[in-house]
Amino acid sequence: MKILLVNPQFPDTFWSFRHALKFISKKASFPPLGLLTVAAMLPEEWEKKLVDMNATTLTDTDIKWADYVLIGAMVVQQKSALEVIDRCSKLDAKIVAGGPYFTVAHSVNTEFENVDHLVLDEAETTLPPFLEDLEKGCAKPIYTSTERPDIAKTPIPLWSLIDRTKYSSLNIQYSRGCPFNCEFCDIIILNGHMPRTKTKEQMLAELEAIYEQGWRGGMFIVDDNFIGNKRKLKAEILPAIIQWMKERKYPFIFLTEVSLNLADDEELMHLMIEAGFDTVFIGIESPHEESLTECNKIPNKTRDLAASVKKIQNHGFHVLGGFIVGFDSDPLSIFKSQINFIQKSGIVTAMVGLLIAPPKTRLYKRLEKENRILPGGSGDNTDFSINFIPKMNYEVLVNGYKHILDTIYSPKQYCERIGTFLKEYKPHRKRRATLQFCYVLAFFKSLWILGVKEKGRWYYWKLLTLTLLKHPKAFPLSVTFAIQAFHFRKVFEKFSNISVKDMPGITKKINETEELTAGSDAG
Repeated sequence: MKILLVNPQFPDTFWSFRHALKFISKKASFPPLGLLTVAAMLPEEWEKKLVDMNATTLTDTDIKWADYVLIGAMVVQQKSALEVIDRCSKLDAKIVAGGPYFTVAHSVNTEFENVDHLVLDEAETTLPPFLEDLEKGCAKPIYTSTERPDIAKTPIPLWSLIDRTKYSSLNIQYSRGCPFNCEFCDIIILNGHMPRTKTKEQMLAELEAIYEQGWRGGMFIVDDNFIGNKRKLKAEILPAIIQWMKERKYPFIFLTEVSLNLADDEELMHLMIEAGFDTVFIGIESPHEESLTECNKIPNKTRDLAASVKKIQNHGFHVLGGFIVGFDSDPLSIFKSQINFIQKSGIVTAMVGLLIAPPKTRLYKRLEKENRILPGGSGDNTDFSINFIPKMNYEVLVNGYKHILDTIYSPKQYCERIGTFLKEYKPHRKRRATLQFCYVLAFFKSLWILGVKEKGRWYYWKLLTLTLLKHPKAFPLSVTFAIQAFHFRKVFEKFSNISVKDMPGITKKINETEELTAGSDAG
């Protein structure tokens, strides 16, 4: 067999960092870990080729070469995924599709007529029977399973399929599942409540495989909540990683996702820092207590959110924050409250999005009962394409959201936020990151683009000067923040001139659904 694995393109959002990556001459932030893992599950004797459309171009020659094209995608990649399916179909290629998008879309009766085989849910359970049936010549159209597989048996990803020089960071998975039950989150739908983890031997083997590939630098542990099983982390995993990292002189810098209750565990924070973690993404969601209660964001409720964030920063972490507007409980003052909290907390990389309702989540089911679900939805919570009727007027919600972005990504507020962060940030002093040429080049590019060409250049020079005077050891981080700000502004500029009047499709769907609901209530 000749197998082509295709990762469709991500849209240009705050998460893509596409404009920032150009400074370090990289094509994408991370390689497609899911497809690399699936590739390792395929028969060893099969020929395999991977095309990540975020890093390279998918050609007709690639498609014609393959006996089967395997497509894996998240919901936000759906537009590109459907285009790939259409191209493959026109070239008479056999198509196998899986991953979160196809699993979720299939569950709401979306048809994929040109897909030959849907291998859904977790590949450890659904891929083996598909491969067995394929060998027998009787492969079925759909393979699904409710089983939660033991990921300690998951193979090491097939890293030889990618050109690692095209990525700013590599990635690894330790666990699946989250112990919490946030109303809007589909992680528990896809991966369950009980965190399933890999063994320390398996984790070290995966780190060693990447190390032997020659990689040095950023490493994203992609778990939706890395600290879902604190006991095992503290007793086994982190001590093993600490020893492994020391023996190899700290080749990696770790980034991961955690819940805010990390702030409550001094020992865990210390171990993570010792292991080489310096950045954590945390879903803050909202400073409004009623909205946190509404969405059942348990780790964030009844606590001083800003104090918890600063405590994590004090231990040496850069906190990336996720924020949401559009909850039913959001008052009209939520936009000002979000801005004030983001500025006060010093969360420099603040990712703000509109609430969306992923299919099968508790939020989706509740809104469906209330006749508030709208057809479609891109999965991108930054493009105004919400998939439900909000309690707040849609135009007010969109304009308020735009006001948040316009404010927090403006040079003045962004620069002030970096200053707030640096006052709290206490980085680990024992290790020094390896200076790579691409980062030196990025600095000189930033001098020209941000220091000369851009409108906010005065704030760029102010930031660098103040950092050198007050926090000289954080100078590389300040340059990184400035480059990321360039990306955030470029993405926002795409949306800044869009008004609700320019989006007749969504407003029409809202009006039609509201009229239908009103008629139903009257009946």
